[in-house]
Amino acid sequence: MKLEGFGIFVNDMALMVRFYRDVLGFDIKEDENTTNVFLEKDGTLFLLYRRTDFEKMVNHNFKYVQKLNGHSEIALSVENFEAVDRTYNEVLSKGAVSVLEPTTEPWGQRTCYIADPEGNLVEIGSFQKE
Repeated sequence: MKLEGFGIFVNDMALMVRFYRDVLGFDIKEDENTTNVFLEKDGTLFLLYRRTDFEKMVNHNFKYVQKLNGHSEIALSVENFEAVDRTYNEVLSKGAVSVLEPTTEPWGQRTCYIADPEGNLVEIGSFQKE
Protein backbone atom coordinates (compact mmCIF):
# COMPACT_ATOMS: atom_id res chain seq x y z
CA MET A 1 0.00 0.00 0.00
CA LYS A 2 1.07 3.56 -0.70
CA LEU A 3 0.08 6.56 1.42
CA GLU A 4 -1.82 8.88 -0.88
CA GLY A 5 -2.97 11.49 1.60
CA PHE A 6 -4.93 12.10 4.76
CA GLY A 7 -8.13 13.82 5.75
CA ILE A 8 -10.05 15.43 8.55
CA PHE A 9 -13.78 15.68 9.17
CA VAL A 10 -15.13 19.23 9.35
CA ASN A 11 -18.28 21.12 10.26
CA ASP A 12 -17.81 24.31 8.26
CA MET A 13 -16.31 23.38 4.90
CA ALA A 14 -15.95 26.91 3.53
CA LEU A 15 -14.23 28.18 6.70
CA MET A 16 -11.81 25.26 6.78
CA VAL A 17 -10.99 25.50 3.07
CA ARG A 18 -10.22 29.21 3.47
CA PHE A 19 -7.96 28.49 6.46
CA TYR A 20 -5.91 25.77 4.80
CA ARG A 21 -5.77 27.61 1.47
CA ASP A 22 -5.34 31.24 2.59
CA VAL A 23 -3.50 30.86 5.91
CA LEU A 24 -1.37 27.73 5.35
CA GLY A 25 -0.99 27.86 1.57
CA PHE A 26 -2.54 24.53 0.57
CA ASP A 27 -3.59 24.29 -3.09
CA ILE A 28 -7.31 23.67 -3.53
CA LYS A 29 -8.32 21.05 -6.06
CA GLU A 30 -12.05 21.78 -6.31
CA ASP A 31 -14.95 23.95 -5.23
CA GLU A 32 -15.17 24.60 -1.49
CA ASN A 33 -18.87 23.69 -1.33
CA THR A 34 -18.55 20.03 -2.24
CA THR A 35 -18.92 17.09 0.14
CA ASN A 36 -15.21 16.32 -0.02
CA VAL A 37 -12.61 18.94 -0.83
CA PHE A 38 -9.22 17.86 -2.12
CA LEU A 39 -6.31 20.11 -1.26
CA GLU A 40 -2.63 19.50 -1.81
CA LYS A 41 0.52 20.61 -0.02
CA ASP A 42 3.95 19.72 -1.37
CA GLY A 43 2.66 16.69 -3.25
CA THR A 44 0.59 15.30 -0.36
CA LEU A 45 -3.17 15.01 -0.81
CA PHE A 46 -5.17 16.56 2.02
CA LEU A 47 -8.89 15.86 2.21
CA LEU A 48 -11.59 17.73 4.05
CA TYR A 49 -14.76 15.69 4.57
CA ARG A 50 -17.98 17.37 5.66
CA ARG A 51 -19.03 15.40 8.75
CA THR A 52 -22.74 15.23 7.95
CA ASP A 53 -22.14 14.08 4.38
CA PHE A 54 -19.65 11.41 5.46
CA GLU A 55 -22.06 10.08 8.08
CA LYS A 56 -24.79 9.77 5.44
CA MET A 57 -22.40 7.97 3.09
CA VAL A 58 -21.37 5.34 5.65
CA ASN A 59 -24.76 5.27 7.40
CA HIS A 60 -23.17 5.79 10.79
CA ASN A 61 -23.13 8.63 13.33
CA PHE A 62 -19.88 9.64 15.01
CA LYS A 63 -18.96 11.72 18.04
CA TYR A 64 -16.54 14.56 17.43
CA VAL A 65 -14.37 16.50 19.81
CA GLN A 66 -15.32 20.15 20.05
CA LYS A 67 -12.90 23.08 20.24
CA LEU A 68 -9.16 22.51 20.73
CA ASN A 69 -8.34 18.81 20.48
CA GLY A 70 -5.32 16.61 20.65
CA HIS A 71 -6.37 13.62 18.57
CA SER A 72 -3.90 14.28 15.78
CA GLU A 73 -1.58 16.86 14.31
CA ILE A 74 -0.65 18.06 10.88
CA ALA A 75 3.12 18.62 10.76
CA LEU A 76 4.57 21.23 8.42
CA SER A 77 8.29 21.85 8.08
CA VAL A 78 10.04 25.07 7.16
CA GLU A 79 13.65 25.68 6.15
CA ASN A 80 15.16 26.82 9.49
CA PHE A 81 14.62 28.16 13.01
CA GLU A 82 14.11 31.73 11.80
CA ALA A 83 11.41 30.52 9.39
CA VAL A 84 9.56 28.81 12.27
CA ASP A 85 9.25 32.15 14.07
CA ARG A 86 8.41 34.09 10.91
CA THR A 87 5.80 31.58 9.74
CA TYR A 88 4.22 31.42 13.19
CA ASN A 89 3.78 35.19 13.23
CA GLU A 90 2.45 35.21 9.65
CA VAL A 91 -0.22 32.59 10.29
CA LEU A 92 -1.28 34.27 13.53
CA SER A 93 -1.73 37.55 11.65
CA LYS A 94 -4.03 35.66 9.24
CA GLY A 95 -6.22 34.25 12.00
CA ALA A 96 -4.58 31.07 13.30
CA VAL A 97 -4.88 30.41 17.03
CA SER A 98 -1.66 29.98 19.02
CA VAL A 99 -1.24 26.77 21.03
CA LEU A 100 2.55 26.87 21.61
CA GLU A 101 4.86 29.77 20.78
CA PRO A 102 8.08 28.90 18.91
CA THR A 103 10.29 26.86 21.20
CA THR A 104 13.59 25.04 20.74
CA GLU A 105 13.11 21.55 22.12
CA PRO A 106 15.83 19.44 23.83
CA TRP A 107 15.97 17.12 20.79
CA GLY A 108 17.10 20.04 18.60
CA GLN A 109 13.89 20.99 16.82
CA ARG A 110 12.44 24.48 16.83
CA THR A 111 8.69 24.03 16.81
CA CYS A 112 5.40 25.75 17.45
CA TYR A 113 1.75 24.77 17.37
CA ILE A 114 -1.34 26.53 16.10
CA ALA A 115 -4.95 25.40 15.81
CA ASP A 116 -7.21 25.57 12.81
CA PRO A 117 -10.72 27.06 13.23
CA GLU A 118 -12.15 23.74 14.41
CA GLY A 119 -9.38 23.02 16.94
CA ASN A 120 -7.14 20.61 14.99
CA LEU A 121 -3.45 20.99 15.82
CA VAL A 122 -0.91 22.10 13.24
CA GLU A 123 2.81 21.94 13.99
CA ILE A 124 5.32 24.18 12.22
CA GLY A 125 8.93 23.15 12.81
CA SER A 126 12.50 22.74 11.64
CA PHE A 127 15.63 20.90 12.68
CA GLN A 128 17.90 23.34 10.77
CA LYS A 129 19.36 26.23 12.79
CA GLU A 130 20.36 28.20 9.70
